[in-house]
Amino acid sequence: MNSIAIITKKKNKEELTKEEIAFMINGYVKGDIPDYQMSAFLMAIVCNDMTERETIDLTDIMIQSGERIDLSSIDGKVIDKHSTGGIGDKTTIVLAPLVASCGVKVAKMSGRGLGVTGGTIDKLESIAGFEVETTKDQFVEQVNKIGVSIISQTGNVAPADKKIYALRDVTGTTESIPLIASSIMSKKIASGADAIILDVKVGAGALMKNMEDARALAKRMIAIGAHYNKCVKCVLTNMEEPLGYAVGNGIEIMECIDTLKGNGPEDLKQLVLTLGSLMVSIAKDCSKEEAYQELEENLNNGKGYEKFEELIEAQHGDIHQIEVDPCVSIKSKKAGFITHIDAYQIGDIVKRLGAGRMHKDDIIDHGVGMTLAVKVGDFVLENEELVKVHFDSQDINIQEILDCFTIEQDVKEKSPLILEIIE
Repeated sequence: MNSIAIITKKKNKEELTKEEIAFMINGYVKGDIPDYQMSAFLMAIVCNDMTERETIDLTDIMIQSGERIDLSSIDGKVIDKHSTGGIGDKTTIVLAPLVASCGVKVAKMSGRGLGVTGGTIDKLESIAGFEVETTKDQFVEQVNKIGVSIISQTGNVAPADKKIYALRDVTGTTESIPLIASSIMSKKIASGADAIILDVKVGAGALMKNMEDARALAKRMIAIGAHYNKCVKCVLTNMEEPLGYAVGNGIEIMECIDTLKGNGPEDLKQLVLTLGSLMVSIAKDCSKEEAYQELEENLNNGKGYEKFEELIEAQHGDIHQIEVDPCVSIKSKKAGFITHIDAYQIGDIVKRLGAGRMHKDDIIDHGVGMTLAVKVGDFVLENEELVKVHFDSQDINIQEILDCFTIEQDVKEKSPLILEIIE
């Protein structure tokens, strides 16, 4: 076997054997296959897809590249959640402690940003001192003690995915159903949870741009879960506009705190409660309606925020020190209804400000970002604030930012946030 022949085979839309896929993945992890050949292999997959069997094989090879975490010593069912990534998607940071406040164990391994979408770990690192790296024993001990832990994917869990994930981020190979499915599910299966809830984003600000692709991705991940006898449920959610108002690492943490104190944006609350009701109903064997009510109560009575404080303290973060840069206000040039907010463009601008990576070894600027003042459907006056831009030393293009907001005289019907639940 040789890498050029395998790349050519996939380029020609032929189905690969498990041995051929393993040759490429394991060779890249060992350093025998260079970045440029792996990039070509990934691009061939992006262009020509993989069959369900190929995707399951790729997932299994990713899992076998490292260790599988045994969470059997955690008392109770362990429910995991993962998002395919969206603009302003800080859901896990609110959801994990809120679900844990209901007595459900949440052992969460999260990722960094991919493409224009932010990553949970990058966001948590904007909290001074917060430790995202830990040992497996410490991870399990913390979940048993306080019910929740959020850490970075460890080097020993699906290390093949970790290396390829970083390469995909900088080679334009992020938007691919088999690559997304195998990346997510290899980590989730290896991480040892009993059940997995997946938030599949759909729209301009997501990796999946339409419902057809989103359903295909959801069904592919459910099939992978079934292969490993794991309960997997997918919630398809709208990502035509940013989730919440904050986009950027530190300012998203601030919005999470507001939400856990009962003051956050309605769309973020709705998503957290929808995903959380699935997690709690599985773990506690109750109805989704009962689970939703308990979560809503804990969001309003402060128990969710108290659990969040426990989480931050357990991982040595200082909640009073969150990195956020100074901001400037950008205002509307005319009056009218906000009919569209370009989530992808906002994510791209924030990434270029320093919130994401252009190269694998780039250092994140946790303080940059945008805080929107409007959502789709709002009416604005001329010279009314549209957005605050948080930045340090970079230049900003005001017109480029204004172009993210479409303002018209007639209001348009707004699409729902929760599009479909596939169980």
